[in-house]
Amino acid sequence: MDQSFPRKEKLKSKKRIEQVFTEGSSVSKYPLKLVYLPFEFQEDTKVQVAVSVPKRRFKRAVDRNRVKRLMRESWRLQKASWLPEMKQPHALLFIYIGKELPTLKKLQKAMDVAMHKFLQKQA
Repeated sequence: MDQSFPRKEKLKSKKRIEQVFTEGSSVSKYPLKLVYLPFEFQEDTKVQVAVSVPKRRFKRAVDRNRVKRLMRESWRLQKASWLPEMKQPHALLFIYIGKELPTLKKLQKAMDVAMHKFLQKQA
């Protein structure tokens, strides 16, 4: 299966991100929070994903960028197992709510649990 993270799968529109924040539902698995909203995309994609790390938690941009990079990598490596289970297209926003710098393994585990919670709510 394709393990890339192409441009069409990235949630970049400020309007859509704002809409996900205001109208979306969420599930949490520390240190991640997943906010999601059903969405119809023009492209032939099932999902668009964005990651966020609050400045309040990590003052240094270097640390925020590191966490975001790890979150994107975790998504890229695991998405192939989740996409077939999705019934309709969604916009997903992963927010890091932890206080310490995570490891890739820790993020993958948290993301896996959060996605399973999301898929169960979707069913």
